[in-house]
Amino acid sequence: MKLLKDCLLYGFLDSAYLDGRDPELLCQQLCDGGVDLVQLRAKDWNQTEVSDLAKRLVPITEDAGVRLVINDYPNVAGEVGAPMAHLGQEDFFDSGYQDIKDVKPVGADLELGLSTHSPDQAKRSCDAGADYIAIGPVFATPTKPGRPGVTLDYVRWASKNIDRPWFAIGGIDLDNLNDVIAAGARRVCVVSAILLAPDVTDACRTFKERLLCASD
Repeated sequence: MKLLKDCLLYGFLDSAYLDGRDPELLCQQLCDGGVDLVQLRAKDWNQTEVSDLAKRLVPITEDAGVRLVINDYPNVAGEVGAPMAHLGQEDFFDSGYQDIKDVKPVGADLELGLSTHSPDQAKRSCDAGADYIAIGPVFATPTKPGRPGVTLDYVRWASKNIDRPWFAIGGIDLDNLNDVIAAGARRVCVVSAILLAPDVTDACRTFKERLLCASD
C-alpha cells in the first residue's frame, strides 16, 4: 500500500451513485482503474449496513494495494481493519472534537482526514492533527447541494500553505482537471465523473494518467 503522500487519485463508492450496481464489483473496477484510495460513503445507510459492506470491501482493496476509507464512522474503520476514515467539519469540530486522537479508535493504526471549505478550516484541521485534508468543493457539485464552489483560489492557497497531503474535491472532471492541476493540485477526489462514466475502470485510468504526468 502506498504512503499517503504518494497517493494521487481518490475514488468513491457512493451509495447515491450505485444505481443498482453491485458495490463489490464497482469497488473492483475502481481498483482496476488505478485509484489509490476508495472512500465508502453511504449517507443514507445506517452504521450496520456500512459495516457489513466495509467488511466485504476490505479484502478487495487489500489485494489491490488500495486504501479503503470509511466516511463518517472511524469506529467502523477500526472494527473492519480499514486503514483510513474521513469526517466532515460538522462531524468533527461541530461535534465538539478538537484533536483527531479524540475520534480514532483506541489501538487502531488509523489515518483520518477532514473536509475543509476555507483556509481557516484548513489551518484548524491541520492543527487538530488531520493526516490529510480535502479542499473543496472546488466547483459546485450535486454531491454537495447548496454549497457554492470554493473556486481555484482555494486550491492555489492550499498549494502554498498546506504542509501535508491534500486532495482537491468537488465537480472535478476531465474538462477542468487541467485547470485544477495548474492551480497547484497534485491529488484529486473524483466522484460523479468516474461513477457516472460509461466505463468506470477506463475513466479512472484516464484521470490517473493525467495526474501521473503532472507529478513527473
